[in-house]
Amino acid sequence: MKILKQLNRFFIFLITCCLLIQISNAEEPKEFWSEIEKKKNVSNKTNIKKTETSKTEINQVSKIELLDENIIVNQELDKSNKLLAGLYDPAENDLDIDMWSNSNGKEIKILLKKINSEELSNFSEKIMDIVLLTNSYLPKNEISLEEFQNFTIEHLIKKRDFNLIKKFIIKNPNITNKEKLVRLVVDYYLYNSEIEKSCEIFDYMNLITDEYLTYFKIYCLVTQNKKEEAQLLFDLKSEMEVLDDFFAKKFEVLMGYEDSNYILSDKNILYFHLSHKTDENFIYVPLVNSPEFIWKYVATSNLLKNVETVDLEDIEQTKFVEKATSEEIFDEKELLNLYKKFQFDINQLLNAKVTYELLPDYEGRALLYQRLLLAENLENKLDLLNVSSKLKKSFDKVNLTKAFNEELSHILKKIDEREVPARYTSFYWENKETEKVKKSKIKFNNKILHQSKILNYFLNKTSLPKTEKVTNDLLKKIEKNEKYSFSSKDILMVESLKSDGVKILEEYDKLYEYKSNISPEINSMIVNRETGMVLLKLVQIIGKKEIENLDMDSLNYVIEIMNELKVINLRNEVLLKVLPLKV
Repeated sequence: MKILKQLNRFFIFLITCCLLIQISNAEEPKEFWSEIEKKKNVSNKTNIKKTETSKTEINQVSKIELLDENIIVNQELDKSNKLLAGLYDPAENDLDIDMWSNSNGKEIKILLKKINSEELSNFSEKIMDIVLLTNSYLPKNEISLEEFQNFTIEHLIKKRDFNLIKKFIIKNPNITNKEKLVRLVVDYYLYNSEIEKSCEIFDYMNLITDEYLTYFKIYCLVTQNKKEEAQLLFDLKSEMEVLDDFFAKKFEVLMGYEDSNYILSDKNILYFHLSHKTDENFIYVPLVNSPEFIWKYVATSNLLKNVETVDLEDIEQTKFVEKATSEEIFDEKELLNLYKKFQFDINQLLNAKVTYELLPDYEGRALLYQRLLLAENLENKLDLLNVSSKLKKSFDKVNLTKAFNEELSHILKKIDEREVPARYTSFYWENKETEKVKKSKIKFNNKILHQSKILNYFLNKTSLPKTEKVTNDLLKKIEKNEKYSFSSKDILMVESLKSDGVKILEEYDKLYEYKSNISPEINSMIVNRETGMVLLKLVQIIGKKEIENLDMDSLNYVIEIMNELKVINLRNEVLLKVLPLKV
C-alpha cells in the first residue's frame, strides 16, 4: 500500500497524459472537416458546377458516417450541425435525416412532456423508439442537444428495456447524462446476480465521473482479476476526494488485505452485494417493505428460506412468503400449499365469509382459500372470488395482486362462460386470461377482400405488379357479387395499395366512397416534412390502446397519416395486426 501511494503522482501524471492523447484524437474529426472545407473553398474559385458536386459529395460522406457516434458536421454543410444520438439509420424506418429539421423545438418539448406523462401501449412505445432513437439532425431552434437527449434518456428509463438501453449506451458512449442509464443497467444485472453482464458496460466507457459507478468499476476490476488496475483507480479516487467508508472497508477485504468483515448496508444494490460477498455466513431476511432490488437479489442468489420451513406461528414469516410470491419469487402453488396448513374448525369454514374479517388478513386469506376448495356451488365460488369482496379483494388491498393471478385464472377457466351469472360476467372476463394472446399465422379468406391473399403484399411476399393484378381480379369478382358489402377495412387496404402505387381500374371506383380526414395541422406538418412531429402526433392518437383495440375511425386516421408519410414498414405492421382479425 505504501509503495503504491508513493507512486500515485507518477500514475496520475501517466493518466493525465493518456487523457490528453484521447482529447487530441477527439479533435481529428474537426481537422478532417476543416480540410474538406479548404478544398471546397478552392473549388468555389474555379467552377460553380464543381462546387455543387463537391458539396453533394461532402453531404454523402456525412450521411455515410452517420452511424458513428458524435460526428461533427461542418456548419457550412448544414445549419443544424449537431447529430442526435441514436440507434437506427433513418432508412430502416422509411425516414429522413432531416425528420426534425423543420420543426420548432419549443413545440417538440411541449409534445414530448405531454407524452412522457402518459401511459403508452406497446405500439406507441415502438413509435417512440423510432422517433427518439433514429439518427437525425437536431431541430434548428428552441431546443438544445442536451434537452433532446434528456427526453430520449427519460423514455429509455421509463421503458426499462435493458437490452435496448445497453445497445444505446454502447453506440453512444459520449452522450451527456449517460450515468443514469448506465446505473440502471448495472444495477439491473446485479440484482439478477449477473455481475459479468453488469461489468461489460464499462468496457465501452472511457471516462466515469459518477461516484457510485466509479466504485462499481473498481469492484468489476477486482472480479476480473485486474487488481492492479483496481488499486490504481482506488488510489486515484482517494487522492481526489474522501472515499465512502463502507466501500473502503469492503475494498480491503476484496483485495485480500483483510480476511473479512461483517458490516452490512442495503443503501444500494452494490453495497448489499458487497455485504453478501465479504461475509461467508451472510444471512438476510427481507421485510415486507424492503426495496424491490433486495427481493430480487435474495431470490436470484438463493438466499431465501424454503417455504416448507415456514413457522405458521410466526406472522412475519407468512407475510414474507406472500410478499415473495407477489414479487414472483415463489410459485403461487407454494403459497397456496402454505394456506392449506392452517387449522380451522368446521364453524369457521362454514361461516368463512363472515369469520375471515375477524382474523388477521393473512389468516383470513388462508380461510377463504380453504373454503373455496370446498365450495361446490358455482355461485358460492364466484362470490368467494369476486373482486368486490372476499379473496381477490383481500390480496389487492395489501398490494399482493400478483400472488393470486395464475390460480384465479386457472379456477375461472374451468367454469363454462354460459353458466356465469350476469352480475359476475365482468369479473369473469377481466380475470380469466393472464397470459398474452399468442400470435397465430394469417389465414387467408379470398371471399373477403381485406383477408385475401392480397395481404401477402404487406408481408413483402409479392411484387407490386402481381399485387396489382390480384387486386383488380378480386375487385372484379366483388363487383359482380351483389351481396358483397365493401367494408371500412376493405377501403383501408385499397387506399394503402393506391398510396404505394398500385393502379386500381377506374371502373371499381364506384365500389366505395373515400374522403381524406387529415386535420389541417397535421397536413401542414406533412407538407413541411416535419416527420418527427407527425409521428409524435400518432403516439398521442394511439395512446395507451393497442392497435387491435383502436376504433375504426382512429384506425383509418392513423393509416391515412402513415400513407401520406410513406412510413411503409410501420404501416404494414399495423395493417397486418388489424386486417386479418375476425370480428
